[in-house]
Amino acid sequence: MPGWAKVVTAIAVVLVLLLAGIRLAVLPGIKDLFGTETHDRSGPALLKSIQDMSRYDAASGNFQVVVDLEKDARFLPDALRGTRTLYVGAGTVDAYVDLGKLGKQDVKVDKDRTSATLRLPHARLGKAALDPDRSYAVSKQRGLLDRLGDFFSDNPNGEQAVQKLAVKHIGEAAKDSELTTRAETNTTDMLQGLLHSLGFDKVSVTYGS
Repeated sequence: MPGWAKVVTAIAVVLVLLLAGIRLAVLPGIKDLFGTETHDRSGPALLKSIQDMSRYDAASGNFQVVVDLEKDARFLPDALRGTRTLYVGAGTVDAYVDLGKLGKQDVKVDKDRTSATLRLPHARLGKAALDPDRSYAVSKQRGLLDRLGDFFSDNPNGEQAVQKLAVKHIGEAAKDSELTTRAETNTTDMLQGLLHSLGFDKVSVTYGS
């Protein structure tokens, strides 16, 4: 191979490595020189469906989890193929009581309308919801091949895997918490206050089938 060809090949390799590592980052000052503007050209939001809600959201828990997700290739060193992401996920889980399942047999009122007994289903947990404003990646480590893949990908540095894992851990933490117990207590207080204001002297609320 001629000497000039070796030089061209070396320059090409260096350029590829630089692009993979910095993702076409411009030199300091160049970005400010040209300037950028953001235009929201989204179409109007369309209402697809309406669902009547019969549940009482009685409590909400705020959770935070640190996700440390590592993916290794079996036969390649981490410097070439492998990723490790440290991600802080913050989200909420609501606990609710479904009042729509109440039947006539679940509500008993005495003849004088001074005493009422209600039997409600146990509180349940809603789906964990990740808060994007309070969730962020602390660090990302990627092998050379992964960085090259990010360069040619439509969704570089995607965080879907760690986000799903964060939602899973938050949901599990909610199950181990006292969130449903708090929801039932708050629901009892709400119903007793409501019925007392309607003239009932004694209000009993129980939970279970």
